[in-house]
Amino acid sequence: MAIKATIFKAELQVSDLDRGYFGTHSLTLARHPSETDERMMVRLLAFALNAHEHLEFGRGLSAEDEADLTQKDLTGSIELWIEVGLPDEREVRKAAGRSRAVKVYTYGGRGAAMWWEQNREALQRLKNLTVVDIDVPVAKLAARTMDLQCTIQEGQVYLTCDGEMLQFEPRVRS
Repeated sequence: MAIKATIFKAELQVSDLDRGYFGTHSLTLARHPSETDERMMVRLLAFALNAHEHLEFGRGLSAEDEADLTQKDLTGSIELWIEVGLPDEREVRKAAGRSRAVKVYTYGGRGAAMWWEQNREALQRLKNLTVVDIDVPVAKLAARTMDLQCTIQEGQVYLTCDGEMLQFEPRVRS
């Protein structure tokens, strides 16, 4: 029998002073059995950093050729394609051809740095791609039910959950 996804609920308040976006989102995240808490929390953080009324989670690890998050316009065209982790460079190129903008959120320290070094030359040719490295232990905030506040100001991110706060600046690689 296949192991089912674990469901997480998050109430996310976003105050993005840099973009002028303020909103509250009630989110349900399905964590695939092979997905770590760290990856799931980076997906949630990617949502917070790009929060928009049309931003949606994809089917995740169980669906190939689908983004972790997408934002579509009213015609159904993909405005933003977001991948989390260390995706295959060919898949990133394909996503860049299918959407107006692509963002890849890497994590994992040394592994992310090695991935970037191996793929930098090819990825820097993509004009609609941004690679952002998250080097902060977001997994420690993971819980089945979360009440999160995310404030973004002058590039600094303040992420708070149950009285614990992480402050960091995402590193933009491209």
